[in-house]
Amino acid sequence: MNDSAKPVYRITDLAIEERPRERLVQLGPQALAPSELLAILLRVGVPGENAVQVGQRLLKDFGGISGLQRAPLQELCNQRGIGEAKAAQIKAAIELGRRLALESPEERSVINSPADAAALVAYEMSALEQEHLRVILLDTRNRVLEIVEVYVGSVNSSQIHVGEIFKAAIRRNAPALIVVHNHPSGDPTPSPDDAAVTRAIVQAGKLLDVDVLDHMVIGQGRWVSLKERGLGFV
Repeated sequence: MNDSAKPVYRITDLAIEERPRERLVQLGPQALAPSELLAILLRVGVPGENAVQVGQRLLKDFGGISGLQRAPLQELCNQRGIGEAKAAQIKAAIELGRRLALESPEERSVINSPADAAALVAYEMSALEQEHLRVILLDTRNRVLEIVEVYVGSVNSSQIHVGEIFKAAIRRNAPALIVVHNHPSGDPTPSPDDAAVTRAIVQAGKLLDVDVLDHMVIGQGRWVSLKERGLGFV
């Protein structure tokens, strides 16, 4: 077997310009594929797989980065080549990314569209295993004042007390808000209950003089604006 036919099992078997760490130094992290970024965290592979290939396997098995975020730590630890230390490194890196998204108010403080609202919360909420309902409180210029979690559990018209949604808005004297909740199934298609809840929230907002700008449903890589679909808004 000649050298070109040898299987590549180690990062050091790759040409220097193909090694993830060297590529990051030369081109920046944005140029690397997710599997290469994982390889830098993992550092070494396992017999038969280099670190990049291990990263590719993890992304495939867990359904991408969001799947790795949702996966319990022990489930990661049980993967071939991933012990507690490497699993912790992966979880820590993903959590840093999540916190960075929340710590950039200068980049996401103004909500001008449903896409802006989705960008603010979708990264985290798409990974939640239960339904969470939150409100994004806004000032008169649609700048974010606060994001408040109101419910954890099934979002339906029989369980939600609409007054709870406006409690934080009244406390912060917020003139407007956006309601957002996730569908753990990954499908953001609004249900009849979602539309019913929206109607009740919009009506209460009119009575309380708080403008309900939208109700967003977050799924896996997708989101839906009930206002854009004309559900619950008149």
